[in-house]
Amino acid sequence: MNIDVINTQKQKVGTIELPDEVFAAEVKDAVMWEQVKAQRASRRRGTHATKTRAEVSGGGIKPYNQKHTGRARQGSSRAPNHVGGGKVFGPQPRDYSYRLPRSARRAALRSALSLRAKEQSLMVLDAFPVAKPRTQEVKAVIEKLGSPSMLIVDVENNNLKLSTRNLPKAKYIEVEGLNVYDILDYDKLVLTKAAVPFVVELAQKARETKAN
Repeated sequence: MNIDVINTQKQKVGTIELPDEVFAAEVKDAVMWEQVKAQRASRRRGTHATKTRAEVSGGGIKPYNQKHTGRARQGSSRAPNHVGGGKVFGPQPRDYSYRLPRSARRAALRSALSLRAKEQSLMVLDAFPVAKPRTQEVKAVIEKLGSPSMLIVDVENNNLKLSTRNLPKAKYIEVEGLNVYDILDYDKLVLTKAAVPFVVELAQKARETKAN
């Protein structure tokens, strides 16, 4: 597929051919959902914790005598059946992160890129030059491009990174960190021309190796 290459003034300056394998692939909702779920799970801190009866303070002596009270025998006031006692099956710190197979991650990335291309929410810039960090300058360019909710992907652009971090609805990300969650989280996806080959390499299917 061919797509127009524009500049920061939204003027056409050329065209670029994008491989159909990556930008016109079948959109698989299920695999995208799995990848987003995995990314969100990996961001969980998992620091929740409750105390067991061994960790609750107090309860060193029997609450009352073993016999002759007419009540059930009790060995500690910190037992789970007492108010203020320990929890039996309460949450404990754990790691929620997991990873999908590489083929599934690449399929999810292809689906997300193809979805943005299908929705005509994909733009390719010839470059995004920023002389020095200025948030207002980048904000003006984003508004001219048409949507404040925008994910900008470039190879390495530190000034653009510093200029974008204060914008609440836009985000800059280097091409190595391109992921399904961020692509779907923003209305527009903007790739620089320099970033396109790296995006294709990240998303294309692994080449099959022939046996000797």
